[in-house]
Amino acid sequence: MITCYTITKGLPDFAKGLVRDLRVRWALEEAGMPYEVMPVGENGMSRAEYRAIQPFGQVPAIRDGALTLFESGAIVLHIASISGTMLPPAGDRHALAVEWMFAALNTVENPIQQLAAVDIFFAREPWSGDARPVFLAAVTKRLEQLTEALGDRDYLIGEFTAADLLMTTVLRILRHTDVLDSFPTLSAYKARCEARPAFQKALADHMAAFADAEPAADR
Repeated sequence: MITCYTITKGLPDFAKGLVRDLRVRWALEEAGMPYEVMPVGENGMSRAEYRAIQPFGQVPAIRDGALTLFESGAIVLHIASISGTMLPPAGDRHALAVEWMFAALNTVENPIQQLAAVDIFFAREPWSGDARPVFLAAVTKRLEQLTEALGDRDYLIGEFTAADLLMTTVLRILRHTDVLDSFPTLSAYKARCEARPAFQKALADHMAAFADAEPAADR
């Protein structure tokens, strides 16, 4: 059974539902693979022990037998590969899906994360008002390009793959904005992916972990 390491305490509300263990949970649900969740920190693995698995101390990471892996993209690729799901067989279409996995985590996520940082972490900085339009323009450009690349297909390469899983979690980072409202094709694409039963199960379990971790007096 795969162990998925995550954090269930000490997170601000805006981060709940966006923690990258959601990607791993979703992939495991799509693959139909059994797994357990191990919190890092209080009532779980100590942060010092966790550093032996994840040298940067971030989540998620997994243990699959003797193998430990960190970085959500690498973990999703591993799950897709060993389960035979979410990726076409070796060949051109397999390569295209992997290409889009990298595009989601590099080309698309970077400007979106930068905009989120300005909006959430640096909103009170005196320079943020002037900087935001620059970051917003970068996001808009990427979303325009993604819309054109997606075209009239339901999914990035036509069938649902791990690339769509990752791309959807990237687009979810924009939920604090109305940016996606200007991109109906991408809004529909995101909703289509989020409607999958595996995502719904993964999200429900992800959010339930935070509720279970809250002190009774705070509920």
